[in-house]
Amino acid sequence: MKNFFMKILHNKGLGQLISYFFVGLGATIVEWVVFALLTNTIALHYAPATAIAFILSTFANWALGRLLTFKDTDVPLLKELLSIYLASVVGLLFNLALMYLFVDRLAIPEMISKMLATCIVFFWNFFIRKLVIYRRKKN
Repeated sequence: MKNFFMKILHNKGLGQLISYFFVGLGATIVEWVVFALLTNTIALHYAPATAIAFILSTFANWALGRLLTFKDTDVPLLKELLSIYLASVVGLLFNLALMYLFVDRLAIPEMISKMLATCIVFFWNFFIRKLVIYRRKKN
């Protein structure tokens, strides 16, 4: 694991992390806008609003990530999408648990809670993609 983090800090790994930051930023904007619209415009409870926003932002994250960060992959498209959404289900569960903790237990306002949860889940998303989904096979 230490070697992985050292690799991230050098060469292509750092470039991918920086690129993924901008990919994550784009997906985050999608997620926060959808979340705000659902909770503020139609007064949807934060839990389903979180799930819907997360599903839509996952697609944005996959599309931008495939175009900008992990573009040299040889993973078949269907397997890639299934892997991304499977990883995202775990990310969604983290997201929902964090939202529950922040909103219901710590009484942090919903939008601030959403921002905190998104920042934490960002790292899960990057590392699962880097370590599992887009891992290069050793020849």
